[in-house]
Amino acid sequence: MSEVRNRRGRPAAAVVAAALLSLTASGCVTVHGELEVVPTTTKAEAARALDTFVTAYNKADRTYDRSADEKYVTGPLAAIDAAKLKAGHALQPEGNPKHSPLKLTDAKFTVPKKAGWPRWFVADTDSSRGTGTRWLLVFTRDAENRPWAVSYLTVLRESQVPAFDVDADGWGEAVDADASGLAVPPQKLPARYAAYLKDGGSGFAPGPYTSVTREAREKNESRPGLATQFIDEPLTSGDNAPVALRTKDGGALVFFTTRRYEKQTASQGSDLPAINPSVKALMTGEPKQSATYGYVSNQAALAPAGSSGPVQVLGRVQGITTAEGS
Repeated sequence: MSEVRNRRGRPAAAVVAAALLSLTASGCVTVHGELEVVPTTTKAEAARALDTFVTAYNKADRTYDRSADEKYVTGPLAAIDAAKLKAGHALQPEGNPKHSPLKLTDAKFTVPKKAGWPRWFVADTDSSRGTGTRWLLVFTRDAENRPWAVSYLTVLRESQVPAFDVDADGWGEAVDADASGLAVPPQKLPARYAAYLKDGGSGFAPGPYTSVTREAREKNESRPGLATQFIDEPLTSGDNAPVALRTKDGGALVFFTTRRYEKQTASQGSDLPAINPSVKALMTGEPKQSATYGYVSNQAALAPAGSSGPVQVLGRVQGITTAEGS
């Protein structure tokens, strides 16, 4: 994976026989319960989905074969994973000599109740990759005939994992994309974050993925013989759309996606920094004077309840997905 460092949009409307339609008292039409607020899955099915993902991920990591886990990753994780496997296969076509099986244990599932598609849930697990951290994975699917796939992965310290709000039956609460009552609605958070990284300002708590990132960029924008430009943009469609779970304090943990481009330009007589072989395997063009790197990253952030208060970006997993030289 990357730092601890598309799939498709919503399915086309199903064509169903009139016998399957029933009118609710409000006049809405219910198709197979898709307008009913229900748990998105069972805890047993969530556990099976986690096991299936781990098996597929390990096979792909061992063989560098993208087809091994292609059905079980989507959204930002799919973009990061595909680039990693492409580079790995280019450098080691016989497979990954450093493969170490991933094990995810002590899984805790928060399954929200919601209506319609896509449906999703969150797995909070211990990982064989590092100690004192938890892996939070968002599993999603956009139709009953689709497998559960991981769209978001965030690695947090145990103390950072928030307590999620659950009802008497143990089901979580999915927060609507345009929900009021939060400092920033989930659907607006990707654009707000991209704007903050560019221009700064208030709205985000200091930390490694906010103030520290901006400070590092300012330091690296202009160095002797090298200039670096940064462009950030939100990704919000399909399985890149933000998803959010209600926390016990009334706020929400929001998972969201951004893309950034970094262009490095060497001045006349200077050289570009050395390019990692894995990155070079993804590169098109010849990096004579400049190199542009495209990153996809997913973040997990706590949006507090109320109309104000800083958003805290807790974690980020990112990877270079494109590289171009000129």
